Amino acid sequence: MVTSIIQAPSILKDSASKAEGNFALNLIDLPTTPLFGTDGIRGRVGELLSAPLALQIGFWAGIVLRTHANNPGPIILGQDSRNSSDMLAMALSAGLTAAGLEVWYLGLSPTPCVAYLTSISDAIGGVMISASHNPPEDNGIKIFGADGAKLSPTLQAEIEDLLRGRKSSVADVSHYGRHYSRTELVKDYAEALKKPLLSAGNLQGMKIVLDLAWGAAVELAPLVFQEMGAEVICLHNQPDGDRINVNCGSTHLEILQAAVKEHNADIGFAFDGDADRVLAVDNTGRQVNGDYILYLWGHSLQQKQELPDNLIVSTVMANLGFERAWKQVGGKLIRTAVGDQYVQAEMLRTGGMLGGEQSGHILCRHFGITGDGLLTALHLAALVQRGGVSLSSMVDQSFQTYPQLLRNVRVEDRSKRLGWKDCQPLQQAIAHAEAAMGDAGRILVRASGTEPVIRVMVEAEVSELADYWTNELVSRVQQYLAA
Repeated sequence: MVTSIIQAPSILKDSASKAEGNFALNLIDLPTTPLFGTDGIRGRVGELLSAPLALQIGFWAGIVLRTHANNPGPIILGQDSRNSSDMLAMALSAGLTAAGLEVWYLGLSPTPCVAYLTSISDAIGGVMISASHNPPEDNGIKIFGADGAKLSPTLQAEIEDLLRGRKSSVADVSHYGRHYSRTELVKDYAEALKKPLLSAGNLQGMKIVLDLAWGAAVELAPLVFQEMGAEVICLHNQPDGDRINVNCGSTHLEILQAAVKEHNADIGFAFDGDADRVLAVDNTGRQVNGDYILYLWGHSLQQKQELPDNLIVSTVMANLGFERAWKQVGGKLIRTAVGDQYVQAEMLRTGGMLGGEQSGHILCRHFGITGDGLLTALHLAALVQRGGVSLSSMVDQSFQTYPQLLRNVRVEDRSKRLGWKDCQPLQQAIAHAEAAMGDAGRILVRASGTEPVIRVMVEAEVSELADYWTNELVSRVQQYLAA
């Protein structure tokens, strides 16, 4: 065995042309802002994301994962249906195998499938190629540790330091890994989804509509629901890289809502492109977001004394109506920054077993280790089945939401977007709005970690107040950042 010191070059064009050691790197441009956001590395394909960058991410991620591993295990690699996903997956695999790692390639698979298989196998990490709910022209790279959780910020920073030439690494690179197709492993994930629910019955007699967003769950989700006994009606159920998330899925519920009413279904579920999140539609065609899912699932766990401290972990986006109703039934709510990795971290810190986001990322540590749209949908359907009443009745008996408006303002300039807190006129406008609203509402302005937008959220006791201040702040973002 030969141990080499691999010196990562700066990968800006005016830097040295290759690494010391036996792995040469092509020179590419990188933005000066951080690569890793709230959910991995995400951006426009051909601009931020390219095959050369994916190759280098694969190599340096492989070096970092090997360095911190306790065994020489494989990497689990999956992808969604985007046209660019094949290209990025193969480039990543080339980098990983160049780092001496074995790659188990799943092909089309949900993100939670990669996380689950990583956690139960000897794998030292997992990688998913997907931009979740983003449009087809975007893509992303999500990296998981050996435990199936999102890679820690410390290890993300280590990978980025190597990519940018800010750090050297010592690693055995005397051999190369192999790439294996392991598509059969997806069945193990499907069985794990069903197993906890089989003892309590099945979904026999339920009619369920699934909007699969032309994405990663098109093959798996219908099969799992049918095997659980449900009658399944599918929308957007082919892998289509040109149409993934386009006017469908968890960010566009209109078609699902109409289909639930047309087919007189019990419930509908809309997934995003990689199926790590889900929103529901009740039997009347009404949206049921993550706040309601958390409340209903939390109440069920609370009744079975399976919710430590009656704690739910959510984010700053959680509706005040949800928070106050949960406290009225003896519950406790902790808020984190937006992003399921922050929710997961807080759950691990506090011992919480249930958490998630209003947008549909739901984590229940009784059954999984990461946000999982299929798992969440199956358990919510089972709650309705066991409850003997419609989902609309369950929602009506839970809580009333406060009027909450969320507007996205596209800000293409990455430096302006990430540095929005330094814009003093905007900060003054936000402070003025908060002072004017007082206890009658709350304001949240933030840069998205997954899209080139600034998100403006205003929540108030009356809709007129929310409308007014949303419009005011959106106009200020447009004036100072988007112009």
